[in-house]
Amino acid sequence: MIIKVRVIPNSKRNEVVSRIGSILRVKISPPAVEGKANEELCEFLSDFFDVRRSNIFLRKGERGREKTIEITGRSEEELEEVLDTIP
Repeated sequence: MIIKVRVIPNSKRNEVVSRIGSILRVKISPPAVEGKANEELCEFLSDFFDVRRSNIFLRKGERGREKTIEITGRSEEELEEVLDTIP
């Protein structure tokens, strides 16, 4: 499954804020320096979607706030169910 993520770095804690259309808004605590926010985002998404870290791939947006993430390791239906829990 491919999802679009808008990252908000330097937050107090890691959390999924909302979903606007097909874009997932995620707060991440590390600053956007030397890839720390990207790494934390991938770790957080692996926990959120209950997949291994090796099943999360950053496909686009390494330097921007809008990122394209590929998630493997679970069926598309299971991942959709997780996304549907987001307000």
